[in-house]
Amino acid sequence: MPSFLSPAIAPIVLLVLSNVFMTSAWYWHLKYPNTLLVKVILISWFIALFEYCLAVPANRIGHGVYSAAQLKTMQEVITLVVFALFSWLYLKEPLGWNHLVGFAMIAGGAAFIFHKF
Repeated sequence: MPSFLSPAIAPIVLLVLSNVFMTSAWYWHLKYPNTLLVKVILISWFIALFEYCLAVPANRIGHGVYSAAQLKTMQEVITLVVFALFSWLYLKEPLGWNHLVGFAMIAGGAAFIFHKF
């Protein structure tokens, strides 16, 4: 990771990038229902390899600043944001108010993980 990113920011950047790869690996094929399943699995596995190359360092770097629970919480919130954008932009599926309210509730729960009582 470039040294200009602090240990607090680098894991966030890496987790965003890793989630782009993982979301793509898991869901790209939904636009291609006639593609042979074995082919889909192999392509998805290849894409997911890049996700691991980003997520593992993100957690390694981030654990110096964040707890494991905080890293996992960040990862889940980032996953939801990336997935929402992917499903809207790539799969052309609409996001309804119920999705936005649900995501906001999850984000509210995530805030408790980071709050120091």
